[in-house]
Amino acid sequence: MKLKRTTLLISSAIGALLTHSAALAADEGPKVSTVEEIVVTAQKREQTVIDIPQAISVVSGDALEIHAATNFSDYLKLVPGLQLVQSTPGQGRLVMRGVNTGGVASTVAVYIDETPFGSSSALVNGAVLAGDFDTFDVARIEVLRGPQGTLYGASSMGGLLKFVTNTPDTKGFTARARGALEDTKGGAMSYRTTAMVNIPLGETVALRASGFYRKDGGFIDSIGTSGSDVEKDINDAKVYGGRASLLFKPNDKFDLRLTAVMQDIKADAPTVVESDPNTLATKYGRPTLSQFVPAFSDVDYRVYNGVVNYDLGFATVTSSSSYSKLNQTKRDDASFNLSGLIQSVFGARNELYLGQNTNNRKYTQEVRLVSNPGAKFDWMVGGYFTDEKGLIHQEYIAVAPGTLTQLTTLPLLANLDLSSRYKEYAGFANATVHLSDRIDVDVGGRYSHNKQSASQAAKGVLAGGTPIASNLTSSDNVFTYSLAPKFKLDDRRSIYARVAKGYRPGGPNVIPPSAPAGTPASFDPDTVTSYEAGFKGETADRRFTLDVAAFHIDWKGIQLLTVVNNFGINANGADAKSDGVEFNATARLANGLTLSANGAYTEAKLSGDTSALVGGKKGDQLPFTPKVSLGFNGDYSWSIGENEAFVGASLRVMGKQGGTFDATYRTANGKQRSIPSYEVVDFRAGMSFGKIDLEAYVKNAFDADGKTSTAALTASGLPVYPGGAMGTGVIRPRTIGVSLTAGF
Repeated sequence: MKLKRTTLLISSAIGALLTHSAALAADEGPKVSTVEEIVVTAQKREQTVIDIPQAISVVSGDALEIHAATNFSDYLKLVPGLQLVQSTPGQGRLVMRGVNTGGVASTVAVYIDETPFGSSSALVNGAVLAGDFDTFDVARIEVLRGPQGTLYGASSMGGLLKFVTNTPDTKGFTARARGALEDTKGGAMSYRTTAMVNIPLGETVALRASGFYRKDGGFIDSIGTSGSDVEKDINDAKVYGGRASLLFKPNDKFDLRLTAVMQDIKADAPTVVESDPNTLATKYGRPTLSQFVPAFSDVDYRVYNGVVNYDLGFATVTSSSSYSKLNQTKRDDASFNLSGLIQSVFGARNELYLGQNTNNRKYTQEVRLVSNPGAKFDWMVGGYFTDEKGLIHQEYIAVAPGTLTQLTTLPLLANLDLSSRYKEYAGFANATVHLSDRIDVDVGGRYSHNKQSASQAAKGVLAGGTPIASNLTSSDNVFTYSLAPKFKLDDRRSIYARVAKGYRPGGPNVIPPSAPAGTPASFDPDTVTSYEAGFKGETADRRFTLDVAAFHIDWKGIQLLTVVNNFGINANGADAKSDGVEFNATARLANGLTLSANGAYTEAKLSGDTSALVGGKKGDQLPFTPKVSLGFNGDYSWSIGENEAFVGASLRVMGKQGGTFDATYRTANGKQRSIPSYEVVDFRAGMSFGKIDLEAYVKNAFDADGKTSTAALTASGLPVYPGGAMGTGVIRPRTIGVSLTAGF
């Protein structure tokens, strides 16, 4: 009944908004000022949001600051249908429109300006290492929902999230700094500092640089087997880095921009709490985690990019060259699972951890030629190349209890190296034909060819003495396309339809040379075909906007784990379908009140059974995709003398979700694990004193116990933690903060 009442409220609000929009458009007065038009580059040319014939959300830099948003989890409430699966800072999986079954290959592409970030293959954990860049001095975040295979290629079949940073400005000196302090319920204090400067170095050159440092205080306590505290606030994290960008623009026809980005995310323990494996309620009445060996995760980003634009008159040629690195070093506590086994076999009391290094090096080059605006026929042609090298190193280490001192009396437990290489060549083209003043047809295509190679070395008693597997190769040839007709009802309203295809690369299976005949040596790409129809509208002053999209997605040949000839491999298995409706509505009233609502209804289900190893059955909800998700935001600003004040509030509603597919849970319970619904409420208020802004805020004001990830039980059906508990990622408890921003 609660969701029915919420749906009725949304329907009534949208109806009222449309009525108000029509009335205001028909009777515009001189007292109503015009809201600035939003221009984006999501389709690799400058366009207004209303001109793009597909679902797109834009989160401005101002909105990010107002909501004190620094990472993925802070701005999910501003984008309909965007989900995050996360258990540790820097380790997150983005999900759009339900395109998710777990696994290690991405379904959502992440870009920072012109640079694709993260692994394109299924061999370097790209799905769970989505680039979570800090948002300070970001102009906006553009989110394209649905497959983007034509312009963005591999691993964008769910959608695209693009960070657009501020460009250096040759017109004047500017500088800003911000500091914030936060207190989390039951946890340690947090703080952050940021600063940026824009320096003109003449009439044609400018430098823009920014830096940030934040300390996120821990709120999870480590407990022993008796339930008593061992260590408090173990999951603190430090995130720091900077960005520098140099612009050379000697005239209106040519510009060169060089950018470097550095960010480190250092988490001392996962943001995981022990929960009841059936209800997922947090055990012991507070966030706790039984930790025997201290865990940590260090994730480092490095991005270097050079972009050249040259106007040829009839078109503009753009060249983007990028080199990026992602390094992760982590230590996971594996004591409760394996220490007893090691002691029973070798007679040595021990604690145990899994150490892992994950490295990805990526060079990309894109060149495209884009027609200049004003013609009856807009076109784009381009080429793309990427060369990626990946490495995963894992080892199990037994240590003396209560220490990190390795037990040298034991044999080698497990040591694994998996190196891989991915090369892709692609050509793409896109055109928009203006059939009349009201009818446009957008069509595009992309042909991609990739080659992959991998080798593995594994040894140790827990690795089963697996021999070296080398010279593993695979290759794919994929064509993706998009077709989107658009009809303009008038200058401010349009309807569109879109059909598009996206893909995720296949790859080699890492199997030893001794594998029996018939063991698949590789797996194929999986693909989605999306059908979308939508409406976009705004009043002439842009104070009222509404966009609605309905979609149907066919997902074919999903890449899933299976076992063939006693070897665990990737294979193309079950299909899935996703149907849904998304909306985003905004009302900017003349009295300073801004209201917005967004939401998604998504019915994403398997169309067939997965392998027994995965444990999914036909009709299962795809993991971490709630049927209903809603976001409501309201802000009111007013003048106090020469100063300005504001207050605001947000509500995010997360409906019931399906958890990670879990064969052991299904065997015991006959169904997929379910994650309970939850709601998160935020408050904010502030004052602007000219060049100084003061803000206070409360995140998760009513301390919701929202779960963001689940972990399967062990193969033997045993819990991962003592006391019959399992680990679940959790949102941050109630956090009260204050920030001060100064501009010059």
